[in-house]
Amino acid sequence: MDDAPLCLVADIGGTNTRVALAQGPRLMAETTRRFRNRDYPALAPVLRDFLAAAGSPEIDGACVAAAGPVRDGVATLTNLDWTVDGAELLRATGAPRVAVLNDLQAQGHALGHVDQANLRMLIPGPHPRRAGPMLVIGVGTGFNAAPVHDMPGLRVVAASECGHAGMPVRTERDLRLAQFVQKVHGFAGVEDVLSGRGLERLYAFTASEAGLEDRKSAAGITAAVAEPGPARAAAELFARILGAEAGNLALIHLPFGGIFLCGGVARAFAAHLGPMGFAESFRDKGRFSAFMDDFPVCIVEDDYAALTGCATYLATI
Repeated sequence: MDDAPLCLVADIGGTNTRVALAQGPRLMAETTRRFRNRDYPALAPVLRDFLAAAGSPEIDGACVAAAGPVRDGVATLTNLDWTVDGAELLRATGAPRVAVLNDLQAQGHALGHVDQANLRMLIPGPHPRRAGPMLVIGVGTGFNAAPVHDMPGLRVVAASECGHAGMPVRTERDLRLAQFVQKVHGFAGVEDVLSGRGLERLYAFTASEAGLEDRKSAAGITAAVAEPGPARAAAELFARILGAEAGNLALIHLPFGGIFLCGGVARAFAAHLGPMGFAESFRDKGRFSAFMDDFPVCIVEDDYAALTGCATYLATI
């Protein structure tokens, strides 16, 4: 493995970009550095700063995971005013092999390369686990999902922007929530309620339902969920809606190989999803409720998974 080519990998989030080196499919986690996006006008100077600090090594490949749609090798960041393409990676790194992935695609390529100790089980599914497609669901600055299909010698991770589809509405309260969000944003999308900012909107909604005019940050809400009140009500609503949407996506994609939740908000809520009704909401599909037990669900607690996915993908091209 020491003879494997040295590559650069990066994970561009809405707030920070993390950059690291990899040898073949192995991420060199100790080289990882975090950069604040607001300090840079584009990705290229981030990569140049990283390489300069690393001693300007010769790079054989570069792959970035971007939180936004990728079309024809060009990524447009959903929550950041950057555009990233292969030509920019080539100029910044000099690497002869470059690739741009959607961040959920990178998470999909990491599956099978994440230590089992970094997978927190929510719904165990059948034993032994069935072979079949997998699904990654990202809950962080935004929301998205990507199905993962393994074929002989090839893994296909299909991109999507399903966070911008309409939020699930099952109850009268859900309808009031959708109307509450729609008044401000004109449309109540999944990402508007299942993300960091979405959690803040859920809190504003539950506070308003309690007759309060109050706002809290996502971190403040998470810290207050142990006590009765709008924060706990928002967290319970978050867990229930996430379960419902994950169940919807499971029926669309039939990921018998497992559903993997990832992202900062999913990790922050890992301990709360079970007690707050995620599994019950996931299974609440009428006559298909028993069928839902065929889908294992876990949370990926490896913060470097997207970087690992970039390294794994580069090793295949």
